[in-house]
Amino acid sequence: MMSRLFAGYGLVSRYILRALIGPFLFSFVTIMFVLLLQFVMRFIDQLVGKGLTAWVIIEVISLNLAWIVVLAAPMSVLVSTLMAFGDLSSRNEITAMRAGGMSIYRMMYPVMVAAGVLAILLVLFYNDVLPEANHRARTLASDIRRKKPTLSLVQGYFSQDIPGYSILVRKTFEASNDLEGITLYDYTNPNTNIVITARRGNISFATDFRKLIMDLEDGEIHELDLHTMASYRRVRFAQHRITMDVEGFDFERTGEGALTRGDRELSAQAMLAIIDSLRRNIDTIRVQMRAVVTNDIEQLLAGEAPAQPRGRIVQPQPSSAATPLFRARQLNALISNDITRIQFIGRQIDSYMVEVHKKGSIPAAALVFVLIGVPLGIMSRRGGFGIAATFSLGFFILYWACLIGGEKLADRDILSPFWGMWSANFLIGLAGLSLMIRLGRDAIVIDPAVFRRFIPKRFRSDLPEDQLTPPTTE
Repeated sequence: MMSRLFAGYGLVSRYILRALIGPFLFSFVTIMFVLLLQFVMRFIDQLVGKGLTAWVIIEVISLNLAWIVVLAAPMSVLVSTLMAFGDLSSRNEITAMRAGGMSIYRMMYPVMVAAGVLAILLVLFYNDVLPEANHRARTLASDIRRKKPTLSLVQGYFSQDIPGYSILVRKTFEASNDLEGITLYDYTNPNTNIVITARRGNISFATDFRKLIMDLEDGEIHELDLHTMASYRRVRFAQHRITMDVEGFDFERTGEGALTRGDRELSAQAMLAIIDSLRRNIDTIRVQMRAVVTNDIEQLLAGEAPAQPRGRIVQPQPSSAATPLFRARQLNALISNDITRIQFIGRQIDSYMVEVHKKGSIPAAALVFVLIGVPLGIMSRRGGFGIAATFSLGFFILYWACLIGGEKLADRDILSPFWGMWSANFLIGLAGLSLMIRLGRDAIVIDPAVFRRFIPKRFRSDLPEDQLTPPTTE
């Protein structure tokens, strides 16, 4: 009897997984489409009408599919779990399984195993595929801007991508880098307000791709002295050239190793190696601080003038002012500078640790969403996509708000990176566990006959008829 009972458990587990596959694929495709449509609508003005080929546009979209997959997969787990268990509950199959001795935890077991496998795959994808896709997308964007400088200029909108300048262009052209209706605000000199207007112009890069050159025609230059507010100059020109420094702002040539990888373009192993290096730097600074303080105190007690620390720039010591107060001020400046450096490096470490924990917390959301999806699906007794999408959207917004808020707090060193990235999982996971415990309190009566509908007909011949009939209630 026990062997038949365990066989029935296995059949029910496969039945539950089959009920999940369809909703998961449907929700995954739907969510991918929605997120992709949002991305396209957001950046359509920067892709279409700029003279880019269809292949380049497809490549840009394909590289951005990587982060969409990372978000869509956990959310699809939540939607499919709600749909599958809501549908099973609406047909009273959950009641039949529980009457046959299968607890809520046993029903959730195959789903948790499948979600665990998906989470492992997402961890590998997040750690190996997504960083490379992000780096290639950034490199491609830099190459596009290098070949097409007008890409960052949107007709009718001010562009402030270049520091120190605000540029308004009323018309761009797909086949060239020509411009019409140009208004440029120059903020590079804080004492002078400069506004330049031109009817036509052309934009290009210098040969070393470190300068952006704008050749203007038929325009005016307006200058106002902000210091006195009395000196105003207006100059008309037939031709005028402006050279803008754009080095380090994604406009330079993207050769091998030209673009330094950011934290979202590195694997967890690479970021941990960087973190170790940064921590060694902190240890070195602390050792130097301790040595400077110890050496200064020893020389002060011995009545000697403290030596200048190697590698540090300090104010020259006046010959007549070699007093303990002056030396204390000098030492305080050195220590303050070292503390500032340590704090800066600490924020860098927190930023990298946030990304390291994120590579585990977001894939782990697949398991957390199973914990909350199974009881909500059973309680809702509805298997439609609308109900599942409504519940999923609410919980995913809550999860994402906690994740983003935790990331901001961790970057500012208000919260540790671990709690910043994992608090959302713990919060929703505890809510799911409480619902599971509440549903699992009911008494269970073991009766293998309820597995009759899940057992294929060819396996029913060895079971007595009384074991194939579900119990009746009066």
